[in-house]
Amino acid sequence: MKLNKYLILLIVPALLVSCKPKTDNRGKTVFKYNESSGIGTLDPAFARDQSIIWACNQLYNGLVQLNDSMQIVPAVAKSWNISNDGKTYTFILRDDVFFHETEFYRFPAPRKVVASDFVYSFNRIVSSEVASPGKWIFASVDTNATGKPAFEALNDTTFSIRLSRPFPPFLGILTMQYCSVVAHEVVDKYGKDYRNHPVGTGPFQFKYWKEGVKLVLAKNPRYFEFENGQRLPFLDAVAITFIVDKQSVFMEFVKGNLDFLSGIDASYKDELLTSSGALNPKYKTKFKLSTHPYLNTEYLGFLVDAGKSKPDNPLLKKEVRQAINYGFDRVKMIRFLRNNIGTPAYAGMVPQGLPSFDSSVVKGYSYQPRKALELLAKAGYPNGKGIPAITLAASASYLDLCQYIQHELSKIGIELKIEVNPPATQREMISQSKLPFFRGSWIADYPDAENYLSLFYSKNFCPNGPNYTHFSNAEFDRLYEQSQNQVNDTLRYEVYKKMDAILMEEAPVVVLYYDKVMRLIQNNIEGLGNNSMNLLTLKRVKKGKR
Repeated sequence: MKLNKYLILLIVPALLVSCKPKTDNRGKTVFKYNESSGIGTLDPAFARDQSIIWACNQLYNGLVQLNDSMQIVPAVAKSWNISNDGKTYTFILRDDVFFHETEFYRFPAPRKVVASDFVYSFNRIVSSEVASPGKWIFASVDTNATGKPAFEALNDTTFSIRLSRPFPPFLGILTMQYCSVVAHEVVDKYGKDYRNHPVGTGPFQFKYWKEGVKLVLAKNPRYFEFENGQRLPFLDAVAITFIVDKQSVFMEFVKGNLDFLSGIDASYKDELLTSSGALNPKYKTKFKLSTHPYLNTEYLGFLVDAGKSKPDNPLLKKEVRQAINYGFDRVKMIRFLRNNIGTPAYAGMVPQGLPSFDSSVVKGYSYQPRKALELLAKAGYPNGKGIPAITLAASASYLDLCQYIQHELSKIGIELKIEVNPPATQREMISQSKLPFFRGSWIADYPDAENYLSLFYSKNFCPNGPNYTHFSNAEFDRLYEQSQNQVNDTLRYEVYKKMDAILMEEAPVVVLYYDKVMRLIQNNIEGLGNNSMNLLTLKRVKKGKR
């Protein structure tokens, strides 16, 4: 039987309409960004990498959170109290926070968050069965009579934590995504598969995930935070793609298919930025550039443990380490090799963006080749003569910086050889104390200078701690321990500055620069802030028409 051609013309459009996907985003505001590194899990117990942290920040809440000024502000906890001895933290919870609607909790009877949910969530982090990489965050928590960590639900809205010793940065640690509250019944149901069945309390809830292709988060209609009388979030959804090639990602952003781009890759750095680090004028009408100090210190580290080095290692001499610090121009390095992305390190290990940073007290190193030569002579190497060749280990992505330093140090008689290692190999060799001189970086886990200074506490020698240089100084250790008992922030910051000054004098590191957060944002995006932790917060973002 043949169909009349006019009937066909009527049927085909109808079929096209009926085949259209049910998810129609017309009229919806969808924020789109790309995650080149992929997302390994949506379980906050494994929120170790930035890609996972960003996704979990949309899906979950903890007791407290950070604002863009790095202040600790309420989240599920509306208030808290710290005991006079600094050991007991008591949190009063909101009574209007609910887990996302799922097969477990259907409107109008969602499940309210109670204090016992935090007991469960925190015990899960320290559980050997879960093997969370965040277990270390509760190292200062005391144990109760049963030998379990001292997390206690005093009632449905009161939760307490008891520490074994004072640890002033602890409240900041609780802002980490590891400390997100999860629902025990959901985790118990899915087990290890909870990674792709997340249920939190955050401004967005899980909708769809095809790994390596796309992740979609939808607006949580019952989210508890408001702004100017309007319930957050303002967006209807968040869509995350996983394009690997950085140049392709940049082109998608330029075409308007992505709303936000984090970081400036070398493949398009010179196209996008002027030599002074400003946005190329031809792009100013298309999108905007947002910069902010980043809690990331880039440095070169010396292994200063005589027991781990050859006896004739010149790097064991403080004067040689100081000479290397004086021997190259950080300002020129940042300007020409990084288009001023970053701030030349003219102070200590503690970076800009932290309240204890004070370049007027902590004096770092400037470019002084004559001073470097004087120090080499004092170390027994006049004009660099007689000093053995020094090997610097780095990954390929930092080869240009290392080659610049190599060239500059040759002017004062230091022969620097560069050993290029794969990033994973580099990290492993550093942790095993196999590299006498290495390039490293430290991104803060929480907004307190202790996070940086703990790298040099003698009881933190790697591989059991983060002291990769094996630096040991009795006065530094004494001050570090003193700072742990000082609950007054202002007084503790003064102790931090003294510790950082010791590091600069003893020179177990060459601090290169303090990094910057670089964000490219489409002009129709409002409310996307910037912060020193490079944390992506989308609940206040508004997306207008292009």
